[in-house]
Amino acid sequence: MKVIFTFPGQGPQYIDMLDDLPHHDITQARLQQACEILNEDVLELDTAAALKNTRAVQLCLLMSGVIHSDIMLSQGIIPDMTCGLSIGAFAAAVVCGALDFSDALTIVALRGQLMQDAYPQDYGLSAIKGLFIDQVEAIVQQINRPETPLYLANINAEQQLVVAGNEVAMQKVIELAKAHGGGGTRLQVSVPSHCELLNKPAQELAQAMAQVSFHRPQYAYLSGSTGRVLWQADKIRDDLAMNMARQVKWNEAMLSAYQRDVRLAVECPPGSILTRLTKPVMVDGEALSVSQTPFETIQTLAKRTHQARY
Repeated sequence: MKVIFTFPGQGPQYIDMLDDLPHHDITQARLQQACEILNEDVLELDTAAALKNTRAVQLCLLMSGVIHSDIMLSQGIIPDMTCGLSIGAFAAAVVCGALDFSDALTIVALRGQLMQDAYPQDYGLSAIKGLFIDQVEAIVQQINRPETPLYLANINAEQQLVVAGNEVAMQKVIELAKAHGGGGTRLQVSVPSHCELLNKPAQELAQAMAQVSFHRPQYAYLSGSTGRVLWQADKIRDDLAMNMARQVKWNEAMLSAYQRDVRLAVECPPGSILTRLTKPVMVDGEALSVSQTPFETIQTLAKRTHQARY
């Protein structure tokens, strides 16, 4: 049986999240490296004011995911596979060995800025619960207009979907979702990710990433956009560059992991959103979050899971 590390997208970030990182030599080393690469004090990125900016949020999530993973690796908690949702894919790429942390910092800083500049206001994401894909697609088709663009952005679970668009469109979709027996919530994301609205910044990021070195991963890299395991460096590069404009298929990715004998999914902080989405898939396994589970417990479960393959 196998272990997967998962990494969340934007939404669970919170004020002072970097101050809550484990007190460990690895933490200090990674934060110092980030300060040097970005030429700024990264501990200023998790203030209330800073977290209003997409660039700051994405960098905080990257650092959190990599640091927690590095500490688990140092304690013998080894993944067979990594997978991230949206920005979480960059931490997944670093941890599996496909991308150097220093390069990831530079890329993510650019990614966040490109996304922020493309839609500085009046756009974002909303979660829709209690409705199936065909119901949400029908609502999206009803609302989507040039003046009120709206797209189905994330298929996180059968009845947990995310739409991307402008504020007017999202207000309408939440109202219609409630009218059809479901519900909706505006997410803490200020850009319309995972739809064609971000095609242009995705292409710009791809051009910049063409100069960045990628490697064959040490652990399997599972795409949260396609649900496919990628081993080729160029395919991982493309997956990361374009994922801001591609639909997220998290449910499909976790089903793919389960079919490949993954029986323990460990979500790196912050939050436990992916754990809640992944639990229904791990029918004969476990899904847990580092935020809610001691490292010692994770270590025991990881050892037990790996032993079960023999």
